[in-house]
Amino acid sequence: MSALLRMGADIELSNIGENEYGEPYADIKASSSHLKGISLEPEEIPSMIDEVPLIAAAGAFAEGVTSVRGAQELRIKESDRIKATVGGFSALGAGICEKEDGFEITGSPLKGGFADSYGDHRIAMALAAAASASDGCSHIRGMECASISYPEFKETLNSLSK
Repeated sequence: MSALLRMGADIELSNIGENEYGEPYADIKASSSHLKGISLEPEEIPSMIDEVPLIAAAGAFAEGVTSVRGAQELRIKESDRIKATVGGFSALGAGICEKEDGFEITGSPLKGGFADSYGDHRIAMALAAAASASDGCSHIRGMECASISYPEFKETLNSLSK
């Protein structure tokens, strides 16, 4: 969350706690805000390895360039998350460039398109959230994998557009 706050995101947390496995939880209230691109440094990556696709989604709409470096570990997860993130956001019309250890994404309106989640629930949700704010129609292949971590994701996302 600290990276999103640095980008200028208007986020409030309430009902903060920890589950029985020691993982934090909270109710999150996010409001529309003007985001600015940031650079994620290699030392930040280990604490946010699962959030990198979300940073790409925010970077797609931020002013300027958002850079993620030192994330080569993402290449050996459920999928090559760097390649999958770059491919997915590129398919939606983002100005994104793959690097050996990350990517750079330049904020601009997304056109929409057909993107692939590569079966990774993090990437599926990040792409779907970004696609919902794109200028065109989009389809994310493999969206059903989002239910792994957020069974109600589709319903929640659909409720936000009403």
